[in-house]
Formats: sequence, C-alpha cells, structure tokens
Amino acid sequence: MNAAKTKECFSKMREPFASPIAEQPAHEAEPAASPCLPLRVAASLLRDPLGAAAHALNLARTLGSVALGEQPVPMPNDRRFSDPQWQTHPLRRRALQAWLAGGRHLHEWINSSQITEHDRERLRFLADQLGDALAPSNSPLHPQALQRLRDSRGASLLQGLANLRNDLLHNRGLPTHVDRSAFEVGRNLAASPGEVVFRSEMLELIQYCPSGVQHYQRPLLIVPPQINRFYIFDLDPQRSLVRHALDAGFAVFMVSWRNPDSRHRHWGFSEYVEGLVEALDACLSISGSDSLNLAGACLGGLTNALLLNELARRERLQQIASSTYLVTPLDCRSDQPALLFVDPRKRERARLQSLRQGVLHGHELARLFAWLRSRDLIWHYWTHNYLLGESPQAFDVLYWNADNTRLPAVLHGQLLELIQHEHQAASLPPEVCGAQVDFARLDVDSFAVAGISDHITPWLGVYRSMQVLGGRCQFVLANGGHIQAILSPPGTPRAGYLEGPLDGQPADRWQSAALRGEGSWWPRWTAWLQERSGELIAAAPSAGNCEYPIIEPAPGSYVHQA
Repeated sequence: MNAAKTKECFSKMREPFASPIAEQPAHEAEPAASPCLPLRVAASLLRDPLGAAAHALNLARTLGSVALGEQPVPMPNDRRFSDPQWQTHPLRRRALQAWLAGGRHLHEWINSSQITEHDRERLRFLADQLGDALAPSNSPLHPQALQRLRDSRGASLLQGLANLRNDLLHNRGLPTHVDRSAFEVGRNLAASPGEVVFRSEMLELIQYCPSGVQHYQRPLLIVPPQINRFYIFDLDPQRSLVRHALDAGFAVFMVSWRNPDSRHRHWGFSEYVEGLVEALDACLSISGSDSLNLAGACLGGLTNALLLNELARRERLQQIASSTYLVTPLDCRSDQPALLFVDPRKRERARLQSLRQGVLHGHELARLFAWLRSRDLIWHYWTHNYLLGESPQAFDVLYWNADNTRLPAVLHGQLLELIQHEHQAASLPPEVCGAQVDFARLDVDSFAVAGISDHITPWLGVYRSMQVLGGRCQFVLANGGHIQAILSPPGTPRAGYLEGPLDGQPADRWQSAALRGEGSWWPRWTAWLQERSGELIAAAPSAGNCEYPIIEPAPGSYVHQA
C-alpha cells in the first residue's frame, strides 16, 4: 500500500462517518488511564480486610459441611446435572455442592465489596465464566463419561483425545460444533430456485422463482447482515423464510454480500448504502413496481435504516412501502457483558489492528460470541466431544454459524465508534453518505422482531432502538435467542410471541399489555406485509429484464467465496 492510501485509510478510521474525511489526533480527548481492575479489587480488599475474611470464613464453614455429607446449598435446576447420580453418588454430590457453595459465596463477596457497580458487573461476569469453566460436569466425574468409558473399553477416551487434537490443529482451539461434511451450499442449503440478476463489486442480487402464477405487486427485498452468509434465510425448505414468503405470494429478492478482503478495507456504511441503492433500483426495474418492502436482520437491518435515511435525503422515501427489522440494533448502546472490559484504548487497538489487516476476520467475532455463551457454545461441546468422545452432529444452523465472513476495516471502525457511546442518550451514526442521520423523519411503517433470550442484541436494546424511528411500528417479542427468534417457522416446538404497537411506553408496560400469539410469528408478519404490498398480479415468465439480464443460477458466486 502506498503512503497516500495508508494516510487516507487511517483518516477514515479516525472519523469514520464524515464525508469528506478529516484528520484528527488519535487520542485528543482521551482521559488518563485508571488503575486496572485487579488493582482496584486489591484496594477494596485492603479497605475492608475483615469483611473479606468473614466471607472466606463462611465459605470454609460451608465447605466443611459439604465434606461431612450435608447439603447446605439447594440443588440447581440445571440440565447439566439432571442425571440422578449427581445427588445419589457421594463424591459427585460433594463436588457439586462445593462448586455451588463457591459460586454463591463469591457472588455474595462481589455484592458487598467496596467497588463501583460497573466493576461489580465485570466481576460478576468473570465469576460466571469461571464457574462455568470449573463446573463438575466438565470433569471426568461426569457420570455419562465414565459409563461411556466402561462400555467402550476406553475407545471413547481415545476418540475424545482425537477430537481435541483435531480442534487444536484445525479449529483454532475451539470445540467443533457441527459435521460440516453433511451440508453443501446450493444443494441442501440456499437451494431455493432463483437467478442472480445483478452483480456489483459489493453484492449479488438474487431473484427467486415465484411459487405460483401470481404474486403481490410490491416485491420483498431481504438484506442479511454483512458478517454472515445470506442463507440463514434459506435453510431447508421447512425452515426457509424465503420459501415461506414465496408461498405467501411475494416476489422475493435477496442480497448476497461479497466476502471482503484487504482491497475493500475502505468499505463503510456509506459504501454499503450506495450498494443497496443499486440493488433497490434493480428490484424496482425488474418488478415494474414504484415501491417495495424491505427486510433486514441485525447489522443488515441497521444498514437498511441508513438506506432509508439516504432515500429521504434524495426525496425517494416513497419507494419503501414498509421496513422489517429482525433483531436489529439501531440505537447501538450495547448491553453486551463483553463490552464491560472494552475501554477507549482497547477499541483503538482493535480498530488499528483491523486496519493493518484490512479486515476483521469472522473467526475473531465467532470466538467472542462463543465465550459470551461459554456454557452452551464451549463447555457443552467440551463434554460431548472430549469427555464422551462423540462426533459433532449435522445441524444446518451451526454450519451457517461456522461459515464466517469478514468485515472491512472501516465498517469495523464505525461499529466500534457506535458502541463506545453506550452511556449517552442514544448512539447513532452522525453522518452517512454526506447526510445527517435522523431516523425520526423516516415515516415508514415498520415491523420489528426481538428475541427474549437474545445474548447478542438483547431485546430491551432492540425495543429501545425502535423508539428512534418515525412511522408506526409493530413490535414482536419472540421466544428464543438471536437466531431462534428469526428461525421460527410454523410448527416450531415451544414457539410463541408477544405482539403490540410501539407507542413510546416503557418496555415493561408494553410487555404486560402485549397480546400473546401461539406458534410462529411468520404468518402474522406475512399478513401484515400483504396489507402493504398492493394487488396480486401475474408473475413474470422469467427472472430479470433487458436492463438486468440473468447472470447465473442462485445461489450465485459470492456465497462460495472463502
């Protein structure tokens, strides 16, 4: 890279939203560094040594009772310890009771310590991580592990060691979650028939074949997040949101992002919005409609909102009939526990590292998300892959989750700029495509979905985000986490949701007044969408048109890029 290009990229990272880019000092207003967390905890212990000693003494007494066979701590309602041997076997019962006692007393000490509430939150997070790591279910005390060892005459131990060796060598030290040999994109994933009708340096646009001879006048354009492949919306036919929308009578288009490399380090929100404007123009030209319905998930939903902001500036907002936001943070103040440990200097180091590489690699985010849910995504597989010697199962969602992509350096820097303002009244991009961002002026009907157990975009943050939008918003709180809230087709076990209009009231009041829906929210969404999609018209005999001819069959080429 020449010197001029390097200087330009560093400028974009320092002032990522403005256009044109202006040079600014890297740490112009950064506060002086405060003592690190261990030093502050040590200072707290020195201020109240008697209190810490009392907690240690109480723990010692509890552990003594455990050693004598008593059960001073209630048994947990935890699937890791559902085997009756955790209560009936003397050694296992004592190990479990000691572990429970240690966790309880550690949290009691944290709650009474003379440190700030912010530091208490950090320590609680670390205590939970430590507790999950030291759980007796992760050890050879696991009853199923010993039974499997006896039944297999040691073969399960050898297979577990082989699995561990393979993960250390080929999976960056993380447990493998899925049998990747069971899936192939274009065969049993992303297999809905369609054609690529537009391609740019940034994206491919897929037009899917209609399910019937008619569809609604206004098409549906789906925008996936930039950090993942698009086929989370098109898994097997029974769980494909694309198939469901086609069967509901919609003409469906899908964006497939290119997997960026160091050549695309300059891509940021402005570039992605311009790319979506091109895709929007192609959809309108091919469909012959004067407007369309827009849908996006997570970061794709935020990009859609920025697209609407740009269309409003160009006086083209009437081209959007509705916008659907799936687990989407618009106000990017984050409730993520991991961000408790990220200060401005660490954010700056992360920004500069991705700038040097040109991209943020997907496996780095995957590792972060795995440790945020270490009980489910690390230690569950530690037990099954290594202690039990099992092979990973074939599960399409986990295959998609492992199919990581990269983020361009400038977009990564912009996201870091957003989440560092978590204590402000709101955290929105100040300027994109040279225009001030003002979501309140987006007078477009919207449909928002959040997951009640979402650990990536917590539902309260999504609820708060929708408050910044103009127009009417129908809010749905679905059972499940970040992915389960989206993948909720009819027939999903334990599916259900709360629904109601967003009228500015606090989240707890909305939750108590919302209507309960049984099963999947997909039919409710498509019914809402049909009301905003015009009349039924005859489906075109083929994809594309003269201006946008067919390029190749779906799922296209970009989804296969490593």
